[in-house]
Amino acid sequence: MPKPFSKELTLDELAALPDSEIDTDDIPDLDEVFWRNSQIVEPEGTEQITLRVKKSILQAYRSTGKGYQTRMNAALEIYVQTLKK
Repeated sequence: MPKPFSKELTLDELAALPDSEIDTDDIPDLDEVFWRNSQIVEPEGTEQITLRVKKSILQAYRSTGKGYQTRMNAALEIYVQTLKK
């Protein structure tokens, strides 16, 4: 477990910390119950495109039923948010 810091860190100091220095023990695991209770937030300003994806990915999303394209879009949106950090 990482040692506590002697003072509150600034956002820049936090951003510079390696992952191994960040104590995440108080963050709950994203277990099955979390995902079962989660909700999709509909994206704004969608655009229809043609996109090639692996068959296994498409089959996995289709197997989840109606709204699978929205769920695919939500997963892509989460990835885009990680790129902005």
